[in-house]
Formats: sequence, structure tokens, C-alpha cells
Amino acid sequence: MSTQTETATATATETIPGNWKAGVAGGLGGGLVFGMLMTMMMPNILETAIPVMYGIEGPAGGVGWVIHMIHAAILGVVFAALLGGAGFAGASVQRQLGAGIAYGLVLWIVLATFVMPAWVGAMGPMAPPVPDVNPMSAVGHVVYGAILGGVSHALEGL
Repeated sequence: MSTQTETATATATETIPGNWKAGVAGGLGGGLVFGMLMTMMMPNILETAIPVMYGIEGPAGGVGWVIHMIHAAILGVVFAALLGGAGFAGASVQRQLGAGIAYGLVLWIVLATFVMPAWVGAMGPMAPPVPDVNPMSAVGHVVYGAILGGVSHALEGL
């Protein structure tokens, strides 16, 4: 005589299209390189401007780095969601690099040129112009996007 036992199984459903883990990893990798470029070319951004956005006065480079890396990871997840939603999953490395570079340029135009200077001006006495068109920032955002796209492609199967 045999008996049957029912076993419940759980299934997980992804709520974010794309690979968010690859987005976090790509965002952190791109953020690290972009942060190193900022440290060399625009140190006041990490030391003062980014902390001021959150009400932290004075030079606070370590805090600026932490906030910058959090932003980089979050924006990496947004990139992964956009890639997944746009059907880029499984796309060639060239397409994902191109998407990353385009994403970096959009971040520069929207966030670095308009949002960040307005936010910094609202939070403290340091009021950069709006728009704040900084070619070095554009280079950093393009590098961020390229690394984000490349790492996202490499880790797509995570």
C-alpha cells in the first residue's frame, strides 16, 4: 500500500524587469571608477557638493564617497530595469555598452546638469549655476555608463 504526500513549493516572481544584481554590480563598478576620476579632476564634488545635498556641511569626502556609491548602485538597478523592460536581455555586448553610454549621457544631462546644482543651491550657500554644464562631469558619466553596460552584460546570468 502506498501513500501520497503533497508538498507545497514556493515560486519567486521578479518584480523588476532585468537583472537587478548585475545592475548593482555594474553601478558599483562604474561608480568606483567615476569616483576616482572625480577625486582627481573635481574633488570638491565628492568632498562638499554631494554631502551638502543631504545637509552635511564642510568637507566630508568619506561621506561623499558613500553617498556617491549608493547613488551609483541605485542608478544601476534603474538601468537594469530599463534594459529588461526594453527587451535588451541577451543583447550583444556592443548594444549593452551603447545603452550604458547613452544612459550615462542622460544621467549627466538630467541629474548632473540640472537636478544636482538646483538641489545643492537649495540646501546650502554653495549655489552652482543651473544648468551646470561641466565637460569633465560628462566624461565621468559616460565612463560610468560604459562600465555599467559592460558589467551588466558580463553578469547577465546571475
